[in-house]
Amino acid sequence: MTPSIETPVVETARTIPDLAELARLNATFETSPASRIIAWAAETFEDRIVLASSFQDAVMLDLVARTVPSLPVVFLDTGYHFAETLWYVDRLRERYELEVEFVRSEGVPDDLWMTDPDACCAARKVEPLRQALASRDAWMTGLRRAETEQRRNAPIVSYDVGRGVVKVNPIAHWTDLDVAGYVQDHDLPVHPLADRGYASIGCWPCTRPATGDDPRSGRWATLGKTECGLHG
Repeated sequence: MTPSIETPVVETARTIPDLAELARLNATFETSPASRIIAWAAETFEDRIVLASSFQDAVMLDLVARTVPSLPVVFLDTGYHFAETLWYVDRLRERYELEVEFVRSEGVPDDLWMTDPDACCAARKVEPLRQALASRDAWMTGLRRAETEQRRNAPIVSYDVGRGVVKVNPIAHWTDLDVAGYVQDHDLPVHPLADRGYASIGCWPCTRPATGDDPRSGRWATLGKTECGLHG
């Protein structure tokens, strides 16, 4: 596994974007292919945008590789990922010749997930993402509305107020069938845990095989928790 890239965290002054223009773009992108949205984001933000990938699947990585192969990719290495996930990261890095920035939180893995999973997510995911975005103006994700009820109204492009950057979700409007079709049509490698019932894959202490039709039912299964904090 490639070691983490140590990059000084330098907060930069940012200008709040034209929110009316973002709203107009959001409406336009509802009927646009993901490749057009990705191309717009790369052209608009140039080297100040990054794709944050959990490497749960290869869809966004494939789309970006076909559209803007030079787009930087960030992976939040929490220290608790399944061995299968780390193997999958390496496989996709080789397939797409990716330069992946491994961002890790300070300190060694501990047992905080047992007593305060929200605090664990904040330390292992939310804070590292803040560091990764400190010198950038936008971030791109693979978030989709079909994933959870909380994400049902997720915009394609919006202003991430908490982080002071623009957030772009090129496949927010994709259905599960859209994703499955894309994977099949492009013969994408599948995460090795997907065939074992893991429909949503996070850190090993808080991820179980899904139950029923809810793909995220295996995440924090015994808790009243549905999000890690990266998406609000």
